[in-house]
Amino acid sequence: MASISLKKVIEKMNLKLLTEEVDIDPIRITQPDINRPALQLGGYFEHFEATRLQIIGFVEYSFMEAMKEKEKKESFQRLLSFDIPAIVFCRDLVPDPMFLKIAEKEQVPVLQTSMTTSAFMSEIIRWLNVQLAPCIRIHGVLVDVYGVGLLITGESGIGKSEAALELIKRGHRLVSDDVVEIRKVSEVTLIGSAPDITKHFIELRGIGIIDVKMLFGASCVRDTQNIDVVIKLEDWDKDKEYDRMGLDEEYTEYLGNKLIMHRIPIRPGRNLAIILESAAVNHRQKQMGYNAAQELYRRVQESFAHQREEQDGVDLDTKL
Repeated sequence: MASISLKKVIEKMNLKLLTEEVDIDPIRITQPDINRPALQLGGYFEHFEATRLQIIGFVEYSFMEAMKEKEKKESFQRLLSFDIPAIVFCRDLVPDPMFLKIAEKEQVPVLQTSMTTSAFMSEIIRWLNVQLAPCIRIHGVLVDVYGVGLLITGESGIGKSEAALELIKRGHRLVSDDVVEIRKVSEVTLIGSAPDITKHFIELRGIGIIDVKMLFGASCVRDTQNIDVVIKLEDWDKDKEYDRMGLDEEYTEYLGNKLIMHRIPIRPGRNLAIILESAAVNHRQKQMGYNAAQELYRRVQESFAHQREEQDGVDLDTKL
């Protein structure tokens, strides 16, 4: 099961640890969902998702403040007796000293953020969904071309990294070279990123490793990118029929999500960077409702229909 350390969550979300006596090193988050324990503070613990991050907003805080001392002790003790990964107080709300004392005794971390409850919930869920999403690693290159995520695949040595380098020189951005981590964040969205150890690096045979960020600047790299199109590079085969119209789209699948795939034959003299740019722009056009192949097909059909009408007219005049 995918998990992420609580320490990394604290660093990413800039949270303040209020229970310094609690050891947070072994604690890991395993679910992207959160819970606001309003019902639990009221004593209802049926279906309580204790493994989720617990969020205290102004409503829950007001309810806690309105409790009598005896009610507080019983409610806090019961809530914090569960194996909760952490409790976050939003809006810089200050927990009751009794709450902090019981939390330290039960070894439940209590955190604090200045963000509003809604803003924090939205951001933490979005980030955890990415971090805890199902993940695979594949051999390929991921680049951002005009905002379109192109996943370039193909046999080793076919020229994926060289194509990526040419795209970077033309103003596009590198996400990952050689190894791409693909995460399924929804039924329609795949996000690609680079492993930390190879982030911003490209391997060029005959030259070695280059640091794209240092060589071309921070504007030429990005950490993550939605994967929109798969480009499969393959050696040119003169005996093979390649798609020349693009009416029938080919798909490939990663983690159960289908992606459009284009097979690009490689031969000397072909400018691969321009072809990849064209593939990205063509994909954007299709997303905006314009398909060049379908438009050409429509024009051809109209031309045939017009020719038939003219031929029918000639035949009629001949008969008359």
